[in-house]
Formats: sequence, C-alpha cells, structure tokens
Amino acid sequence: MNRVILMGRLTRDPDIRYSQSGDNMAIARFTLAVDRRGRRDGGNDQQTADFIGCVCFGRQAEFAEKYLRQGTKIAVTGRIQTGSYTNKDGQKVYTTDVVLDDIEFAESKNSQGGDSTGYSYSAPARPEPSAAGDGFMNIPDGIDEELPFN
Repeated sequence: MNRVILMGRLTRDPDIRYSQSGDNMAIARFTLAVDRRGRRDGGNDQQTADFIGCVCFGRQAEFAEKYLRQGTKIAVTGRIQTGSYTNKDGQKVYTTDVVLDDIEFAESKNSQGGDSTGYSYSAPARPEPSAAGDGFMNIPDGIDEELPFN
C-alpha cells in the first residue's frame, strides 16, 4: 500500500502551471516543511524539518493556487511517486514527490496572521486554563448536571 499523510507548512507560494493539452489542467507544485523530532548528539530534544516535494492536479491545484501561501499549515494525503529524467547536462536525475489526493487547512486563518485569500474561518474561543496552571479548565458552578459524567 502506498499512502502518505503529512502535516506541515509551505516553504513558499505554490508554483502553478497549466498543461499544454486541450484540457488546460492546472498543476501545482510546492514544498512542505514537515517537523521531525528526535535526539541529537547532545541528547537534547531538537526540532528539525524534512522538506517534501508535493504535486497536485486539477481542482486540487486550483485550490492550492487560490488559497495556499507561504507559511500556510496544511494536512495532506496522497501517494509517493518516483521518476527520473535527463537534465541539460545529460545527467540522469531521480525524483520523489508526493502526489496529493486531499489538502486540508491545519489551522485557522487567524492563527496564520491572515491574508487576502478570501478564506475565512474563526476558531471558537477557548476557555482560560485554571489559575493552578494544571492545564484543565475550571468548570463554572451550576452546570454539573449538564456534564456527561459525574
């Protein structure tokens, strides 16, 4: 089975081209910076990134052209495809891309800093954590009977 799921940020705006055939199909190429966590020589947790080439066609490419910009955090699914070609110098170049089936936003427009893409989504307001700093929300008095557990 050849299935890939990635979440990362675009390193730059997608490169959009249109096929020369009669259907003028859109083709979008971009690179995702996908975080990788691991231990380095010093034993400290450091975050690094893999830069993974992605390509999509048709409606997905039109979506990428309209809504995706450098820094946008997205989640994608697709398949790995390898290939090769001979460059101008006569050298064989091997390629590996993720051919995308699906693209989804992984954060709201507000947390991206906003831009003029026309995409708008407001995340619901989050309650403040308790003063104890334990990461749990304080439950207001009087709603105990509305909770699904006691």
